[in-house]
Amino acid sequence: MNHNFEISEFKLPSGAAPLACVDIGGTRVAVSVVDTQGMRGRVAEPTARQGAADAVALQVLRLLEQSCQVAGIAVADVAALGVSACGPFLLRNGMLELAAPNVCGGIAGPARGLPNDWQSALLEAPLRQVFPRVRVENDAIAALVAEQRWGALQVNGQALAHCAYVTWSTGIGVGLCVDGHVLRGKNGNAGHAGHQFVSDNDDALCGCGNIGDVEGLVGGNAIARRFAPSGYADAAALFAAALAGDAKATAIIDELCRVMGRMLYNLIVTLDLQRISIGGSVFWNNRDWLLPRLQSVLQGKLSALTEGCELVAAGLGERVGDFAALALVV
Repeated sequence: MNHNFEISEFKLPSGAAPLACVDIGGTRVAVSVVDTQGMRGRVAEPTARQGAADAVALQVLRLLEQSCQVAGIAVADVAALGVSACGPFLLRNGMLELAAPNVCGGIAGPARGLPNDWQSALLEAPLRQVFPRVRVENDAIAALVAEQRWGALQVNGQALAHCAYVTWSTGIGVGLCVDGHVLRGKNGNAGHAGHQFVSDNDDALCGCGNIGDVEGLVGGNAIARRFAPSGYADAAALFAAALAGDAKATAIIDELCRVMGRMLYNLIVTLDLQRISIGGSVFWNNRDWLLPRLQSVLQGKLSALTEGCELVAAGLGERVGDFAALALVV
């Protein structure tokens, strides 16, 4: 799908104060700044999982200093901080904390293997001590808004009114819009369809503690945990083997697509969607392989609903996380 918007061209208007974009995922944290010259100074590193419960927030502040230094911008000149973060969130004393299963090891316990016992990780409160204007949003919801504004969830500059963004990455995230309204819920956690129960597989322990939810079966970290004993160390190894003609790897991928496709089907028939944009590292790196398989799962099922909905690759591509954060404050 082609779009007129070129993400490399985005710049703030003359005289506008710089903005900071923070993308917190289960695998890495990335920070960029945007000013009249464009989006610049991007720095990234693995998401903090050790230390005190404010480790992720402190990491964001440190990376922001590095980003500003690379871009030649003073931190004090940054007018606002947009934070697109993997969820779920907890609301404590009016401030959002991360309760992300792929970051907080205390949720599922030692069996999950994360090197901390956090039930939640401080996020908004430490950031607000430095920046007066901070907006934190679930990453899939923020990506939905970005895709509606600049990507695959708009037509001729108009946002689609019934759509979703799905990320297939370390975890599985979903942002939803119905009747032109972005769904958020009581704590900003609407759209956590990745934690729907779909199986009783005892090898599918999700970081949330569920056994057999979508994320525990097909998320990037689930692929590594479930199939490393079969010789596929991670998602990249699994797809490389399939592309080389490994029938067993191909069968595993087909099963992953069956699970993910059923989740997409459930979203479509529940919300009567017209388009779903899909991104995230697992999907994006293998989109030519995965998209037709996901489409085939939907094909012929309750056509009155499914024929009116199309699956597409994210229009913002690999930069969807950066622009998701920008969409919160621009």
